[in-house]
Amino acid sequence: MSVLDLAPVARGASAGEALRATTELARRTEELGYRRFWVAEHHNMPAIASSAPAVLLAHLAAHTATIRLGSGGVMLPNHAPLVVAEQFGTLEALHPGRIDLGIGRAPGTDQVTALALRRTMEGLSAEGFPRELADLMNYFSGDEPGQITATPGLGQSPAVWLLGSSGFSARLAGLLGLPFSFAHHFSAQHTLPALQVYRENFRPSRWLDEPYAMVAVNVVCAETDERAEWLAGPSALSFLKLRSGRPEPLATPEEAAAYPFNEFEREFVRQRREGQAMGSPETVRRQLGDLLARTAADELMITTMVYDVADRVRSFELLAGEVAGGLSRNA
Repeated sequence: MSVLDLAPVARGASAGEALRATTELARRTEELGYRRFWVAEHHNMPAIASSAPAVLLAHLAAHTATIRLGSGGVMLPNHAPLVVAEQFGTLEALHPGRIDLGIGRAPGTDQVTALALRRTMEGLSAEGFPRELADLMNYFSGDEPGQITATPGLGQSPAVWLLGSSGFSARLAGLLGLPFSFAHHFSAQHTLPALQVYRENFRPSRWLDEPYAMVAVNVVCAETDERAEWLAGPSALSFLKLRSGRPEPLATPEEAAAYPFNEFEREFVRQRREGQAMGSPETVRRQLGDLLARTAADELMITTMVYDVADRVRSFELLAGEVAGGLSRNA
């Protein structure tokens, strides 16, 4: 199992406090034996502080020793491929063998903010993504020499992953022979079709001999089912506010419980929770076991959005100590 963290900003807290909490979580999950720790690029979202993955990963690498660190992901439409190559080439040069570069084709924000990042509409469409990805990969490999050399970058390639929430990146990852990570945590209905597309289109490459699929899933694990439901309330409310165009910092569990959901909003939250794992260790073990059985995933990437960092850490402790040992793809 691995970790995806968004550096959630709680109501009343600062971005600095959120980033320090993410650092604390990275150190603790390393101690617990998690395989990798990824951070995600999002912009213009008051509840998420992980807007600059390369900068945050450099900080996390300086405060950990063995856990793999990466982006889940860098949203390529927001950046020139050369910039990404130099940033992650620098990380790989400083921390060889520990860096993952997860690449996504969505902007990770609204279109106005995406335009502010890129300053032009060029490159913001899905059609341009394969070409920009090819340019990025070439900066690392030098397979097609040109006038520009990424330094660091050339010969210092991180492990490149493709991320997706539909079949587009699944097919591309398969054709290129890259590992693929699917965003089950916000696109659960598309998980199985996308993994099928990935595996059916997979071609062996210099990176992989056979498909390697990771599934990202929301998990809140606590001592009881009731406690986990309570802790999960702020995340559901935050996602509702985001989708309704009113993004806010993460509310407290008390504020989330007191929120006057209307019928439409309750149904939205119910659908949002489908495919998530939430409850006591026994409940979560059953839910994740079912997910593994259905997806045959090689790896699970766990993301946990709760108000207090102590509850976030405790969830990962329970997963490592009471859940992981009972999981199997063949369950």
